[in-house]
Amino acid sequence: MLNYLRIALRSLAAHKLRSVLAMLGVFLGTLALTGVVHVSEALKEQARLETEKLGPNLLVVLAGQPTFRRSGTLRYGGLTTTFKMADVTALLENNPYVKEGTPFVTKNSTISYRRNIINSQLIAVNADFPAVRAAPVSSGHFFTAQDVENRAKVCILGFTIASKLFNRPAEGLGKIVHYNLTTLRVIGIMPKRGRDLAGTDQDEQVFVPITTYMRRMSNQDWVSGVFMTLFSDKDEAAAKKVATDIMLKQHNITRKADEDFLVLSANDVSKLKTQALQLVWLLGLLSSSISFSVGAMGVLSIMILLVQTRKLEIGVRRAIGARRSAIMSQFLLESSLLSGIGGTLGALVAVVIITIVYYVAGYPYIYDPLFIIGASIGSCILGILAGAYPAWVASNVDVLKVLRNE
Repeated sequence: MLNYLRIALRSLAAHKLRSVLAMLGVFLGTLALTGVVHVSEALKEQARLETEKLGPNLLVVLAGQPTFRRSGTLRYGGLTTTFKMADVTALLENNPYVKEGTPFVTKNSTISYRRNIINSQLIAVNADFPAVRAAPVSSGHFFTAQDVENRAKVCILGFTIASKLFNRPAEGLGKIVHYNLTTLRVIGIMPKRGRDLAGTDQDEQVFVPITTYMRRMSNQDWVSGVFMTLFSDKDEAAAKKVATDIMLKQHNITRKADEDFLVLSANDVSKLKTQALQLVWLLGLLSSSISFSVGAMGVLSIMILLVQTRKLEIGVRRAIGARRSAIMSQFLLESSLLSGIGGTLGALVAVVIITIVYYVAGYPYIYDPLFIIGASIGSCILGILAGAYPAWVASNVDVLKVLRNE
């Protein structure tokens, strides 16, 4: 076997350029397939983690009919002012699948401290928000139910907002900031949370009591929606149906076209991302299949060429007693080695590239050793299949004709 391996390596080394070109297709195919599969799995894991960030078993009812971008993020447009606190009360009290919830209002504006003025998103909620959205405070504390009842002029800053306004986020506790014309005292700082599945940067948010915003800051009687936590994720479908029926009754709507609200869960947004990932995965599979096909053709062509150029060697080996099976094994070894080297290099380079992608994009580090090893073994099998015909031709060379002509 070692002798066969030495002959194979010597043969490939004698045709370096051809060997490299034959390996290139398999290399690119393995690189593409390994990279796409691992990045797709990393994105799925990130989507799962982002779903958890939204809160346990979260169900949301939104005012108006927000739309989804192709990226899977939500785009708010044409929101109505018909979502009242009475609707919130009906949803929280009459849906048996809902554990707790909080109405919310969103507003984009600027917040300032001394000369620092930055853009932010205000989120007006009640004191149950940290439990509903799994959003604990890292420094200070969240406002209480008493603060909501008293319309307290307090706020909690997202991590990025606090970092931009103050030298250190924790230094913001107790400071007075200005939100438009309203002064607010900072009582808490949120930890780093990143973007959620809806595409919202949670570190650039400012939280205030919903009564403070609706009565002191804007004097409005409508909300943007309500966040609700379900008792179990198994209740999602039933809870969505009950919430829809409640909103239809509250707004006296009989036609679907007239609906001025949207009921969705974190899983709904996650499914959109998963569908986009499946498209990427299919495109990656297509490109890697094409590369593998080109690689197989390359291995086939170079092995046929090697058979033609080594007919004398084959004839001599057969003349001194080599069996046809030995000749066939030799060429199958060379073709599998040719393809296996390309596939193994492709898998290793893919690991390096996806590691860089994980680091730069902040994706979770997902590796599948079995898949990587399987890709290398699969490329060897591809080489054997591609080299089967040339090996058969080599094993059936007419010894007398070759010795006479060569």
